Amino acid sequence: MTLAQPTALLHGERWPVQGFESIQPGTFDAATVVFPNMAAYRARDWTRKDGFIYGSHGTPTTFELEARIARLEGGLHCLLSPSGLSAIALVYMTFLKPGDELLVPLNVYAANRVFITHELAAWGIHVRLYDPTDLETLEFSDTTKLVWIEAPCSTTFEFPDIVEIAASAQARGVLTALDSTWGAGIAYRPFELGVDIAVQSLSKYANGSGDTVMGAITCNDKGLYEALKLCAMRMGLGVSARDAASILRGLDTLCVRYRAQDAAARFLVSELSRYGDVLRVLHPSLTACPGHTFWQRDCVAAAGIFSLVFQERFSSTDVDRFVDGLKLFKIGFGWGGPVSLALSYGRSVVSAEPLEGELVRISVGLEDPEDLLADLAQGLRLLPSID
Repeated sequence: MTLAQPTALLHGERWPVQGFESIQPGTFDAATVVFPNMAAYRARDWTRKDGFIYGSHGTPTTFELEARIARLEGGLHCLLSPSGLSAIALVYMTFLKPGDELLVPLNVYAANRVFITHELAAWGIHVRLYDPTDLETLEFSDTTKLVWIEAPCSTTFEFPDIVEIAASAQARGVLTALDSTWGAGIAYRPFELGVDIAVQSLSKYANGSGDTVMGAITCNDKGLYEALKLCAMRMGLGVSARDAASILRGLDTLCVRYRAQDAAARFLVSELSRYGDVLRVLHPSLTACPGHTFWQRDCVAAAGIFSLVFQERFSSTDVDRFVDGLKLFKIGFGWGGPVSLALSYGRSVVSAEPLEGELVRISVGLEDPEDLLADLAQGLRLLPSID
């Protein structure tokens, strides 16, 4: 049958992909997934890794990324989501219902806090705060269903006893979910520490370029995974194959970048700690950081972010002058990318210990550490001197 040109363009024979292999996996974009016959359609099974049903449910590209993130975290099952915050929200919506209680660290990630305060509260889910540096405050009730853990807090860097929290929850039949974005599958192994679910913002270290937003949820229990998958399907959550391909490329250099940024951050932390008359440095590798002993016990790395707390005498205007005066550090949210960032959080940061002054978070990129130190030093010289 001779086909008209428009029809021939749509129905021409496809270029075969079998027998072709490259460093990067193929990028398979799809909304509609076609079936060879009705028998195949009726036999579809979304729980299988070749169970292609519809683009938002997964393509070979997204399934490849899920498999790699699962291996990275040391888990068996992974589910991608459009952002790190959507991954957090999906965990809550899957495992909590009205009347349930959620335990959350008082220094929880700000966007997580806002979701809890608005959506969870409106849905009748009770939230109890605990101090991650004092587990006497970790109080369970008959309605407690989930404990959220951050290791460490991403602004003040207190490091909790993950093992003790997970063991306490497990003894009561309560699920634990850990925000493991800081660890990135490198600094610690979530499931070896006893948690049930690990959540990552892949926008940070996994991507590494600061240009793709995505989240991931990893677990070992197939029942937990299937519950998450069904909830995501009912909500229509999915990620594009092109975004997944971007993260896959980032994973190729993740370990090298993470260790380089870790080393650079520790160098800067050590040097900046000498400015004691100006500021205090917050980083888990420092013995004065709350939870340092747990970081030392459980971790083999320390990421590339830390915070500076300025002495009380410096105003927000003074500290803004410091940030604005930096030449190499850009101003913006996020971390784990190639370019260093600095952002002032003021004095309103919630932390386990009171902060005496303005807080600035530093994200170390891939620039030469000596250049970064020189830039920070010249920025500190812009602060007003003591009269």
